[in-house]
Amino acid sequence: MSDITEGLGTAVEGGLAARAVENNAGESAAESQGDCLNCGAPLTGPHCTQCGQRAVIHRSLKAIAHDLMHGVLHLDGKLWRTLPLLAWKPGDLTRRYIAGERAKFVSPMAMFLFSVFLMFAVFQAVGITTPTDFKLGDVVEQQLEGGLEQAEADLAKAQEELGAMAANDPLRAALEQRIADQREGIEAAKGLRAAASGETPDEGSTAELDLNGTGIAAIDNELITKWREDPGLMMYKLQTNAYKFSWLLIPISIPFVWLLFFWKRRFKAYDHAIFVTYSLSFMTLLFVALSLLGTAGAPVQLVALSAVFIPIIHIYRQLRGAYGLKRRSALWRTFVLTNLIIFIVITAFLWVLVLLGAL
Repeated sequence: MSDITEGLGTAVEGGLAARAVENNAGESAAESQGDCLNCGAPLTGPHCTQCGQRAVIHRSLKAIAHDLMHGVLHLDGKLWRTLPLLAWKPGDLTRRYIAGERAKFVSPMAMFLFSVFLMFAVFQAVGITTPTDFKLGDVVEQQLEGGLEQAEADLAKAQEELGAMAANDPLRAALEQRIADQREGIEAAKGLRAAASGETPDEGSTAELDLNGTGIAAIDNELITKWREDPGLMMYKLQTNAYKFSWLLIPISIPFVWLLFFWKRRFKAYDHAIFVTYSLSFMTLLFVALSLLGTAGAPVQLVALSAVFIPIIHIYRQLRGAYGLKRRSALWRTFVLTNLIIFIVITAFLWVLVLLGAL
């Protein structure tokens, strides 16, 4: 229950954050006559021309609820004009916003902020979080234990074969070498197991586990050491930083999208920024929808196929509409985006999160 409450709070927080960067243009309000209750200037429309306060002031609990829902979801028009285009005609939405149709739609950054907050809220509510209650040493030790059992069984079998082999057998030397290699591997695995459990390796062990990391003191001391000592805390930091610094996906992505159009000078960095921000907003909302479908019991195959193919189709449609591309031009750019650029961007973003976790 606490997760659901926290998730709802996060969604509201996201809506209010989106509201903070979104203007009121295109929203309707009743006109009023008289003087402004805030500054006393004569009213000539739905808002005061001097201080900007609304002409009509409500004094009821219903008004408070309306203001909350309005601030979070823009229920009086903008969100519902933006979402259908974002889903079905993303290229049209991107092109129209770049061309100057701003009052009709939720701005890209406001939509992105709201969708990110909503995603993390839903993830918290349905219990989709990174594990933070584990010890890396225990996991490694369990895996090594299973590998050691198999390796020792293989060694015993090889020793039996060696015992049954004639002294002048030409294959004997190769088998002896294989046995020596197996013994060395077992000793190394025992050293790893001892290091994972915090124990000192056996005196007879020939393995010396190098836990010096990269050799770069700043990274080893602040990053590798922390991950080794408390991986649960570092995973929590990774999750929290992903939430706080999700906006970094936008500046990381823009240069790579620019590379797809660098010879087309009519497309500027601003155009790519709008494209990227609206695209990320849709992908975030898609993950929200798919996580809810999965929680509701939808077939795993349906959710998985949707997660693979819907983003590809959406990127293709947005490229064609936003940049006015022909099918072939949009197809090869979609291929590069989905098979290379997205991988690079996500990898760079994860590295930033990991480094931030060491600070």
